[in-house]
Amino acid sequence: MRNPVPDLLDEVRRACVDGDEGELLDTIPELADADPDRFAIALCTIDGTVYGTGDDEHRFTIQSISKPFAYALALADRGRDTVLEHVGVEPSGDAFNEISLEQNGRPRNPMINIGAIATHALVGEAGMSRERRDVRVREGLSAFAGRDLEVDEAVFDSERSESSRNLALAYLVHAQDKLDGEPHDAVEGYIRQCALLVDVRDLAVMAMTLAAGGRNPVTGEQVVPTWVCTQVLSVMATCGMYDAAGDWMSTVGIPAKSGVAGGVLGSLPGQVGIGTFSPRLDEIGNSVRGVRAFERLSAELGLHLMHAPEVASHVLYGVVEPDADGDGVREVQLQGTMHFAAVEVALRELEELPDDGAPIVLDLSRAASATEVGRRLLHEGVERMREDGREVRVADPDGLLDESRRRS
Repeated sequence: MRNPVPDLLDEVRRACVDGDEGELLDTIPELADADPDRFAIALCTIDGTVYGTGDDEHRFTIQSISKPFAYALALADRGRDTVLEHVGVEPSGDAFNEISLEQNGRPRNPMINIGAIATHALVGEAGMSRERRDVRVREGLSAFAGRDLEVDEAVFDSERSESSRNLALAYLVHAQDKLDGEPHDAVEGYIRQCALLVDVRDLAVMAMTLAAGGRNPVTGEQVVPTWVCTQVLSVMATCGMYDAAGDWMSTVGIPAKSGVAGGVLGSLPGQVGIGTFSPRLDEIGNSVRGVRAFERLSAELGLHLMHAPEVASHVLYGVVEPDADGDGVREVQLQGTMHFAAVEVALRELEELPDDGAPIVLDLSRAASATEVGRRLLHEGVERMREDGREVRVADPDGLLDESRRRS
């Protein structure tokens, strides 16, 4: 059987590629030279399987998508109380580069530049040199990605040459005694953090690491404690998309972060990590095609956070192998809710079944319910197995795969 999930991602990409709305960022010379037509989507599952479509191996600078991960490192290194002394968690309603301070001089949240600069200075132990902090940030974000990330030195130099506003923001926080260290060090380190090179597959793995409570699904490394991820995802949900955060959460419903190079990262707890890339930006600074892709993925895959699906890791109740003395049937038993993440696991189990001629029974008697996308993907998987010449029967006593049923 050929897994239908890659085709689904291809369909989403094709549906979102039309039009040339948006503009390249022109305030950073290196980013202004990007190919505006590149477009990629990647998705990482709870067990580290990564699906990609389009320019999914093209690397670009992470930019502001680094902010939640630097925030996670600062929380892990300094603790929640210390970080909250320097940076708040309230939505600003402002653009990413605005002066957004509380009355006590604390930046409103770590997802806007003024808060991200203060957050960067909190990574590592107190008094750490800028060089050592740079290493800590690079190694920390690499652990989230599951591979060693490198800095694009040309982009770093280009952004540093245009850093006057960020320096002004850093001095403003420093004057309020909310910056740990010197403004120049904090800004240079922050710019280097933003110049790390990633592709959408990296973003998907990084997002899934947050969604899995800090455990990288590819390497198995516990990158940060689970409580850190809860804090980071909460702030991403309310502040990650800047002054469009409310609209994003109501329509897409996935904690997310965007970057001005054209990347968007989304992390849905317990289900999936998603990365998209397309350089054309809207007036807020978010990728036009990236936003469009997330809207479609959320709608078609039922990924809105408020759907509150069950964790999908235990969808497989068991596989009963053929009995040589019996009828020779192989039975695949599923359980729980058949939403996207659960069905994706089941599809891969079906994909790996040996092609030994044994009839297959897909047993749904223990399944509690099925979402629209779960129903559709299971139907597609069964049909593709039959097209491959496999004999497949479905035991569905409650009619969960009946397409006339409404989404549960």
